[in-house]
Amino acid sequence: MRGEFKVRGGKLVSVDVEASDEKIASVHVFGDFFLEPDDALEDINAALVGMPVEATAAELGAAITARLDARPEPVQMIGFDAEAVAIAVRRALGHANSWDELTFDVFEPAVMEPVMHVALDEVLPLEVAAGRRPPLFRIWDWDSPLVVIGSYQSLRNEIDAEGAQKHGIGVVRRITGGGAMFMEPGNCLTYSLVVPTSLVEGLSFEQAYAYLDDWVMGALAEIGVKARYVPLNDIASEQGKIGGAAQRRFAGGVLLHHVTMAYDIDADKMGEVLRIGREKLSDKGTRSANKRVDPMRSQTGLAREQIIDGFLDHFRGHYDTRPATYTDAELARARELVETKFGTEEWTARVP
Repeated sequence: MRGEFKVRGGKLVSVDVEASDEKIASVHVFGDFFLEPDDALEDINAALVGMPVEATAAELGAAITARLDARPEPVQMIGFDAEAVAIAVRRALGHANSWDELTFDVFEPAVMEPVMHVALDEVLPLEVAAGRRPPLFRIWDWDSPLVVIGSYQSLRNEIDAEGAQKHGIGVVRRITGGGAMFMEPGNCLTYSLVVPTSLVEGLSFEQAYAYLDDWVMGALAEIGVKARYVPLNDIASEQGKIGGAAQRRFAGGVLLHHVTMAYDIDADKMGEVLRIGREKLSDKGTRSANKRVDPMRSQTGLAREQIIDGFLDHFRGHYDTRPATYTDAELARARELVETKFGTEEWTARVP
């Protein structure tokens, strides 16, 4: 059984694994990484033999680390680490997925009220968890303004009620953490990924954010944006922050990961609606919200629709996909959630 794991910013780790009596019987680790001294590879293989096939990535990684630490001289693992080997082993044993093993439903932008997209981010992960849909990738589009605040943000601390009323902008709370999304038609780009949590098996929460957005770094490069991930959940370019990500893990082994990127935001209006405090901006290296927002339009010179098409083409070019549309049942369930949850004062003000 073979498993592979490409270290983000590092090397490819591959393993061939054989199992017997619910234990790992043999392991051969190989790849384009660097290792000093050379014979440490034998210790890595030996550390895994005899481990239970149900051992977690953390347990497998700890076994490798303990074996290497017991050597008389230090070991240098360059371009990979014990956790990378452990993830590759878990994949070989069928406990973890790689991108290549998944087929994604891909939804092109469908214009609807933005609150419907917020609701669909609860509906669709449950559909994937129930086995009624495969993993999916979808791009939002919307026809009206809305501020979407994070699940744990304080409503009155984040929103200037007078500014929101002045500009006719409502507020909805989403199911993921993170910061507020200032959404007007055409001003930003938002996408959602729903994947099995086994895709990020063995990764820390911080690593999972960057791992699930590796593809978009390539998509951004293709349109002329040199981007990088800034822990925990920001995507930035040389000119400043582009956007941010948020996640939610569901029972049933499903993870929602969504990202919003600024395209052409009215920073003055945003500043009247959002209360963006100095403490929040203190680690961003700027003193004003206007400077913090760096629209993608100014960096690419492309229309928003061209950027969306580029993202879709890049995703389809790298993964196995099939076209998809929302079912009547999914849309009906989303509308129900708008009425009973996302559109209610009780939910929006649950953190006053």
